[in-house]
Amino acid sequence: MKKSVLSLVFAVVFGFSATAKAPIDGEKKTVKVSESTVTWKAYKVTGSHEGTISLKEGSLLFNGNKLTGGEFVIDMTTINTTDLEAGKGKEKLDGHLHSDDFFATSKNPTSTLVFTKVVPFNKNSYTVDGNLTIKGITKPVTFVVSVYGSKANATLKIDRTKFDIKYGSGSFFDNLGDKTIYDEFDLVVDLAF
Repeated sequence: MKKSVLSLVFAVVFGFSATAKAPIDGEKKTVKVSESTVTWKAYKVTGSHEGTISLKEGSLLFNGNKLTGGEFVIDMTTINTTDLEAGKGKEKLDGHLHSDDFFATSKNPTSTLVFTKVVPFNKNSYTVDGNLTIKGITKPVTFVVSVYGSKANATLKIDRTKFDIKYGSGSFFDNLGDKTIYDEFDLVVDLAF
């Protein structure tokens, strides 16, 4: 009797410990920054400009195969124009983007994006609310993220004036004519993790 009670206790203890697991808080997947891209495109009355900017670090959180969160640091010192060639306005525009008129990268070398809410709306896509910080100013943003295997992509439309980037904005300055730069710019993000 004593032996069978002891056997039962061992079976219960070892059986429980073999099957009991802590609840899953989420798996953090580090973004491979060297394989990921962030492309920007800004618009003006007379056309547009585009370029790249590098991620410094980032991660996505998953519960199983469901996206639940994310956090990113963008290296603002890498902002670069790709639609102009050296000697044909590229250096001037790149310098202007780094200046206080735009991103003030010497004072604000990084920007951040932190997901605050993730809601799935189909098998691979999610509506994400997040806090975007540019030039030390944090504002809410909403965008769609799609995840396919170990890749994710998103397009964000950002109103630069919310981050005190008002240069050439028709919302703040009159009589700019064809020098007007539109307030919104696009970020297209392709992530590998």
